[in-house]
Amino acid sequence: MSGCDENIKKKLGLVHVYTGNGKGKTTAAMGLGFRASGRGLNVIMLQFLKPAKGYGEHLASEKLENFTIEPMGPDHMCGKEITREEDIRLTMKGIERSREVLESGEYDLVILDEIVNSLRLELLKPSEVIELLESRAPNTEVVLTGRGVPPEIVEYADLVTEMTLIKHPFDKGIGARKGIEY
Repeated sequence: MSGCDENIKKKLGLVHVYTGNGKGKTTAAMGLGFRASGRGLNVIMLQFLKPAKGYGEHLASEKLENFTIEPMGPDHMCGKEITREEDIRLTMKGIERSREVLESGEYDLVILDEIVNSLRLELLKPSEVIELLESRAPNTEVVLTGRGVPPEIVEYADLVTEMTLIKHPFDKGIGARKGIEY
């Protein structure tokens, strides 16, 4: 893979939020990551509240040399129950890894997938996420995804997109499908 044009990197450094009750938050982040990867940027997606196996994006990222995914938690998307203490422990471990990645300067685009859900579940405080974002290396673009973004994060972010649910196949009893929902 040829390197990235350094002029592209000089214009990076914004914070995006993809939120809302509609489908497509992680998918939008993946699309941005795919685009950035195509331009030679180094991309990493750290997934809060998602397990190491079972998601199509993990399979796809293995085919790209500059797009890494690291799942860091239990599967909340499928209703797996664990203790709150374990949730907090794994979330804090995810925050530590996020800080390492953001401070390293190794990645041009860092996607913190489902971190907003960690806020909604009160596993993190908005001030902790803002402090984390403030620690990032210069010219590091960041995407946060998940439902229920708090006002403090909306205020801090440079771009906030809300996916609005109008209609979903779940309403017809159609469950999550491989390759489409996961």
